[in-house]
Amino acid sequence: MVGTSASASASASTQPQFITSTGNRSISNTNTPLIDNSDVEQVVVPDRTSWKNLFSYMGPGFLVSIAYIDPGNFETDLQSGAQHKYELLWIILLASSAALLIQSMAANLGVVTGKHLAEHCRNEYPSATNFILWFIAEIAIVACDIPEVIGTAFALNMLFSIPVWIGVLLTGLSTLILLALQQYGVRKLEFLIAFLVFTIAACFFAELGYAKPVAKQVLKGLFVPQLKGSGATGLAISLLGAMVMPHNLFLHSALVLSRKIPRSVRGIKEACRFYLIESAFALMVAFLINVSVISVSGAVCNSSNLNAEDQMSCQDLDLNKASFLLRNMLGKWSSKLFGVALLASGQSSTITGTYAGQYVMQGFLDLRLEPWIRNMLTRCLAIVPSLIVAVIGGSAGAGKLIIIASMILSFELPFALIPLLKFTSSKTKMGEHVNSTMISAVTWIIGSLIMVINIYYLLTGFVKLLLHSHIQVVGKVFLGILGFSGMAVYLVGIAYLVLRKNNKATNLLALTAPESRKTANEQGNASIDSLPREDIVSMQLPQRTSAVDLD
Repeated sequence: MVGTSASASASASTQPQFITSTGNRSISNTNTPLIDNSDVEQVVVPDRTSWKNLFSYMGPGFLVSIAYIDPGNFETDLQSGAQHKYELLWIILLASSAALLIQSMAANLGVVTGKHLAEHCRNEYPSATNFILWFIAEIAIVACDIPEVIGTAFALNMLFSIPVWIGVLLTGLSTLILLALQQYGVRKLEFLIAFLVFTIAACFFAELGYAKPVAKQVLKGLFVPQLKGSGATGLAISLLGAMVMPHNLFLHSALVLSRKIPRSVRGIKEACRFYLIESAFALMVAFLINVSVISVSGAVCNSSNLNAEDQMSCQDLDLNKASFLLRNMLGKWSSKLFGVALLASGQSSTITGTYAGQYVMQGFLDLRLEPWIRNMLTRCLAIVPSLIVAVIGGSAGAGKLIIIASMILSFELPFALIPLLKFTSSKTKMGEHVNSTMISAVTWIIGSLIMVINIYYLLTGFVKLLLHSHIQVVGKVFLGILGFSGMAVYLVGIAYLVLRKNNKATNLLALTAPESRKTANEQGNASIDSLPREDIVSMQLPQRTSAVDLD
């Protein structure tokens, strides 16, 4: 079912292949395969109608789910539970449902068109716009890497008593792990990530056994929306912002290209359906983990046995304080379990963030770097601010940096989400697989809600900063002009993406055009296999066959 299939390769050589190329090169049917390396590991989906095909699609969802259980999410979850007990659990349910819908759209874009989101942006937008979107995506990836670096450093401190600033430096060694993994291909990586996800789940489910939250109150928090007390709205916004990551949209649309699926109407519909099921399962596990973190935090910080010191910790709870709190309240093993979960989260997030960076650079700029160079660049950009803050501000400063990074990700989300919504709602790109009217309406409402929340949070936060700062009036005026000008540019950029019409059709819409259906009918509805993308399968972005060779 999974692996290199000689028969599939043989049949592929006799059937027309959909050749996906980069840049301005054409996409056409030809007997010359794009991939000339027969040793590339292929995840081949059998050409049959069976639920067993689901196992061939399992994997990408777990890589994507890591972004929903990274250290940044844990930090926000801990604060939510500590300050509002279980009252904000409904936000996690709402955000997870929205995330499933949005991630399934990213997967559909890759399955139907054979290109991932960054490549569509390069083909659709002018060079200047494309460069700006690439730059914003790179900032988002660095911002995503900061919580992973700090979270891993905290985990090393919890487990081995290593100082946080030394732990930040040690996270650079994860590059060696990534390089060791890359030689084994995408399938082995997916198994590793799935193992780490279930490790995190097992740790926090065990924590639930220690904390013993009241099930009735947890269920009420999940299904009864409420925003009580000071700071509840801000935390709700942080929870929403931490759930949907911009780099995840680029990553998911690329990872689905690692499968060799039948390019028939049935084959593409089956792929979209099974990717939805697979993503739903992975995101459900991530959802249960987030619920567990909030429940443990809520049960511990609202316990009647808290001493004065632990009560102070709960008022400003972060990843590092959580370890000491759990140790004091639930015992040493509880603290160690939290450290193991945090270490697994940080390392798995590092892996997925690095590959998202590779696809972003390849898609927007058609530029490929050696994997170790790409990883070191991203990691160094994340380590430098993390190290400075850890040395100067200690654990508390590092914890605040995680919140700042999460805010940056939230503000940058529209610049990945809007192109995704527009591309998947465009019939010229998606053919008969375009979003339905209802799905389009729901996703645009969700996207608009996220953008309005971000803008509101940005405006109110900036105004409070100006009003309560001790800067002289002239400085406040200058900062006000600068800040509001920046907000105006931000809004103009969002408006441009929303109002701009899609100009280019996608050339690869397998068997959705009338002439394609006619060809399929003449062949007895035989499927036309599409080769998996070599740069996605090997995860190393190797050089492809040149345009001259293809001609």
